Amino acid sequence: MDFFNVVTVENAREMILDNFKEFKLELEDVDILESLDRVLGEDIYSPIDVPEFNRSTMDGYAIFSSDSHGASDSIPSVLDIAGEVHMGESCQMDIVSGKAVYVPTGGMIPAGADGVIMIENTEKLDEKTLLLNKPISSGENIVYRGDDIRKGKLVLEKGKKISPEIMGVLGALGRGKVKVYKRPKFFIISTGDEIIDMDEDLKLGQVRDINAYTLFGEIKKLGGQVVGKTIAKDDFNILRSEVEKGLSLSDIVLISGGSSVGTRDFTKDVIDSFEGKGVFVHGLSIKPGKPTIVGEGNGKLIFGLPGHPVSSIIIFKALVENFVKEKMNIKEIHPQVRATMDFNFPSSSGKLTYQMVNLRKDGENYFASPNFGKSSMISLLKNSDGYILLKKEEEGIYKGEERVVFLI
Repeated sequence: MDFFNVVTVENAREMILDNFKEFKLELEDVDILESLDRVLGEDIYSPIDVPEFNRSTMDGYAIFSSDSHGASDSIPSVLDIAGEVHMGESCQMDIVSGKAVYVPTGGMIPAGADGVIMIENTEKLDEKTLLLNKPISSGENIVYRGDDIRKGKLVLEKGKKISPEIMGVLGALGRGKVKVYKRPKFFIISTGDEIIDMDEDLKLGQVRDINAYTLFGEIKKLGGQVVGKTIAKDDFNILRSEVEKGLSLSDIVLISGGSSVGTRDFTKDVIDSFEGKGVFVHGLSIKPGKPTIVGEGNGKLIFGLPGHPVSSIIIFKALVENFVKEKMNIKEIHPQVRATMDFNFPSSSGKLTYQMVNLRKDGENYFASPNFGKSSMISLLKNSDGYILLKKEEEGIYKGEERVVFLI
């Protein structure tokens, strides 16, 4: 008998977003030196052209490119040296045909010049005379004003995760501070009489808390912060007290374990005991992770995650991560590779299946084989390189089939 009124992952995502339309993360200003891995909360337009002047890309001489046409080692073109440009200074000189001005890498190009000939392709006959040994084309070795970024252009979109490269862009634009989304706050509750923390002595029949630490890592990677982590025994009042504390401190409460229908699993009853909509999802057509609960209490989002480590992480990625990314406008491509399956194996028809796989590389090609194991085994995650998704209508995977592998 099926005690769950299962819904698809897509339906669950829609229900969560629909029930939390008003959920918004506030913005805060941070120094760009503190902005790494934060998520932009504003669109950024350039207030300037980058570069702000025509620059040389190498050491050489700014010239009329036409003055070099026909030049060779045997018959060089001869120009007068009119001066030189100093780094960090504005150049007030104009170039006319027959003249050359020395410009260092990054230096400002004199007005009138349309090319820079590399110093290696020149020879100084004396302090005033330059020989050109090679022709250049118009625009050669020059970066023109605004070539990199045009003034007024949308440079960075809201929802972009700030990388070292983006920090460099912000520096180029003169943005010492930037608006980012505040980190979403999470409260993690691990449930079960058998669960103990790492600093407790392990007795026969007990297990150390695994999920709190894997979830902590996933939350940090997502850009959130954990404001509390606790273990609750299988008691309605104890669990309710911890959930109440979590609701007062965080944006999202994660309850690891207690999402099934056993007589001692109180998660659903606890969520329903608070003000709000209570449980609105209880069961997903997904493998692993079917016994999943989602609800609302006191206006906050509560997830009842399966107790098995693999199931817990998969549901976190499928629902929790999806919700946070939607609310932070995060647009990113999940790290992935295309791999050829080197094994036949079936799937659970009617369920979206996350199948853990191992990868091997042969030349330029990747090959994937399934990593079978129970969802209660943390080693299944540790020993896997990624996972593939099998749609509910699929019956399995065939050897030689190419699939996308999402890396973990």
